[in-house]
Amino acid sequence: MTAKLAHIPLIGMVLVLLAGCAGVAPDSSQPRALFNGRDLTGWDVVLQDGATHDSTFTVQDGVIHCTGQPTGYIYTRDNYQNYLLHVEWRWADAPGNSGILLHAQAVDKVWPTCVESQLMANNAGDIILIAGSSAADYPANESGRSVRIPKREASSENPPGQWNQANIYCTGNTVRVYVNGVLQNTAFQVNPASGHICLQSEGAPIEFRNITLKPLP
Repeated sequence: MTAKLAHIPLIGMVLVLLAGCAGVAPDSSQPRALFNGRDLTGWDVVLQDGATHDSTFTVQDGVIHCTGQPTGYIYTRDNYQNYLLHVEWRWADAPGNSGILLHAQAVDKVWPTCVESQLMANNAGDIILIAGSSAADYPANESGRSVRIPKREASSENPPGQWNQANIYCTGNTVRVYVNGVLQNTAFQVNPASGHICLQSEGAPIEFRNITLKPLP
């Protein structure tokens, strides 16, 4: 073994040694793909009225295609907290309504208790508190109706057909939403502060891609 290693350049020796180190954990600070670009592995679907057909959400060429019908969502099988979520979306036809659901609980109905980062055309950046979720100065509605926290700025969305980027920072019980680089909203004392991540089907065809999550301290 010694004679063979003597002919390997120093950098090669380092790589050989690293390759032999079993049990070294990956760098958890790096973004991880929640969508693999091929299929919906790691996601499950909930559709209104118990619909079970899978044609609402399909994958082609690295893009999730959502028909918008029936109403519902796909959700991550895992729960998350303290992260930066990156999602790209565009309208496949006429702009309509959809959203990214954060901290979703009991993902077996439409709609679960969650905090929505709104994607509705011209309203991307609004935060919607759904089914009993709450935030500072925005208590849960006793009747169960959703509560809207309006975005700060004029729409920063791109024209229909162009890709948009949402970067959502969830740290502790604070949620900050950036749309195409513009800070559109901040919510404090958000409850719940962890849970599933969902993508909505809500009436209009929409496409998603490049969905990544980076753990935050």
